[in-house]
This record gives sequence, structure tokens and C-alpha cells, in this order.
Amino acid sequence: MRADRLIRIMILLQNNGQMTAKKLASELEVSDRTILRDMDALSLSGIPVVADRGKTGGWRLMDHFQSQLSGLKLEDMKALFILPSEKMLEDLGVQSYGSDIRQKLLASLPSSTNKEGRQYLEKIYLDTGSWKSSKVRNRTLLIVQQALWEEKKLNIMYQKANGVCSNRVVCPLGLVSKGSAWYLVALNENGEYRNFRLSRIIQAEAAHEGFTRPEHFNLSDYWKQSKLDFTESLPSYEVKVLADPTIMGRLTFTDKFVEKVSEDVQLKGRSVLVTLNFNTEQEAVTYVLGFGGAMKLVEPEYLIEKIVQQAKSVIEMYDKDQLK
Repeated sequence: MRADRLIRIMILLQNNGQMTAKKLASELEVSDRTILRDMDALSLSGIPVVADRGKTGGWRLMDHFQSQLSGLKLEDMKALFILPSEKMLEDLGVQSYGSDIRQKLLASLPSSTNKEGRQYLEKIYLDTGSWKSSKVRNRTLLIVQQALWEEKKLNIMYQKANGVCSNRVVCPLGLVSKGSAWYLVALNENGEYRNFRLSRIIQAEAAHEGFTRPEHFNLSDYWKQSKLDFTESLPSYEVKVLADPTIMGRLTFTDKFVEKVSEDVQLKGRSVLVTLNFNTEQEAVTYVLGFGGAMKLVEPEYLIEKIVQQAKSVIEMYDKDQLK
């Protein structure tokens, strides 16, 4: 514990130039007296720490001293400064020390590039969690992760989007975090690559039997190609709607596969003619109805009748409730 603290003191002084004992004590969550003892220890070990007295004084390293914790250059380190989000690390059961890690990276840079590296520390922060975070720990993710590390087969119960459940035996090859969701990439019983959304794995248990990981499998390359294949295979259903200008910013703020293709000038007063793409006809109907009177379907005309019928069904449902 003390050795780790001494290294952190060196890093803090190297990155900040000069710090008071009180500030160091606050950063390291120890007493001022402990910091003074640590400074003696550093000095005895040959680290040139000096104390400047006065209102603007504090502890600092001698100007000629520069600790080299790594041989990496700034260009190599840029990606390392942008760490995964804390939410992602927590999901994996990894305790996050993101700030300390990046401070150590900064300390390894020469003063000429330290300032440029600091920008990546101070100006970029990744948050992949939702606005309302869940306190429930994803036990399934931890089970899958353990099987992944040990290269053990997994027995899972998987629920498809239509609600149908099935038991499967898979060989876990990797975990992918996309947005706020986790996906398991695995080989199925037939040796085929498949993607499984973690939230749809109802049960998971590591088997005793191991497996041999494919020699040339690359997770990032596979995922990029898989995502490309998926998006290209999606059907396209185009509609034209008149949208109120007040909802223009919300048109694609949805988890549905809707794409705003084009937007024309304002027509018929305040409405804007917009072309939208969906996967299915039913998705288009549900989407248009969801905006109520702020959106009106223009094309295809045959779909207007379906929207009217579904709207009538909703009205009838509430009319029946009022008659009870």
C-alpha cells in the first residue's frame, strides 16, 4: 500500500509541478503527517523532492528529474487516455481507477507533449449508461465472462424477440458492448457464429467441457462485418408524412430502425414533408400513430386506411371502458 502511494505522489508532483502537503493528503486520503513521512521516504530512496516555503510554496520534484514509467509516445497513448466508461467496467466486475491510470500515463510523457496528452484526460469522458441507471447487477454477464476467460462451453436458455425460449450449448468467443447493451459472440452447436443479446439470456451455466477457440478468429473484425451484414439485410419500407416543425428533432430519437431520408420545405402552413424509412409496414403505422395529431401520413395512400382502423380500435377500447 505504501509503495503504491509513493508512486502516486511522484506522479502527482510530476503532472502538477508543485503541491502542498495538504493537497497531497486530500488526493491520497491520508493525513498531512503521513505525507511528510512519505516525503522523507522518497528522499532517502534517492528521489529529489524539495519543499518550497511561503504562501505559494509546496512540494515539488527537482527540475532535472523526470520519471519514465513507460516508453510509449504520445501518438501511441492517445487511445489509452480515452478509457472505457465506468458503467462498462462495472458490468464486467472491474473496479475502475480511471483517473489514476491516466495520471500514470501522463507522467510517462516528456514535458513537451504532456500538455497535449492532458487534453485527452480533461476533455473526453465516455458515459454509456442510461439516464436512469439500474442497481441490479447483471449476474448473467459475470457467468458468461467467466466461461469466456476459461474457454468453457455455456448452457444457456435464450429468449428470441418473439418470446420463444430454447436451450442451447454455445462456445463463447467474445463480449461486445454496443450502446448500453451487451452481446455474446459464440459458436452454436453446428459450429456457426452467432450473436446473443445478454438481456435475452434467461439462464446461463458454465459447462465442465472446454472447447478450442478458432485460431484466426478476430472479435472486432467479426463484429464489424456482422453489423454490416445485419444492416444490409434489413428490409426497407418508405413512407412520406407531414410533420409539425415542433417534432422534427424527435423523428429519429427512437430505438426503432427508422431513418429520416429527406426533409422538404414547409407545406400547408406549418407542416414539413418528410420521407422516412422503416423495416416493416407495421412499424410505420405504429410510429405515425405515436405522434398523434403532429404527424399525418401522405404516402403510400393504402396505408392511411390501416392507420385509421387502428386509431378507431384505440377509441373503441376507451369508449368501452367508459361504458362499464
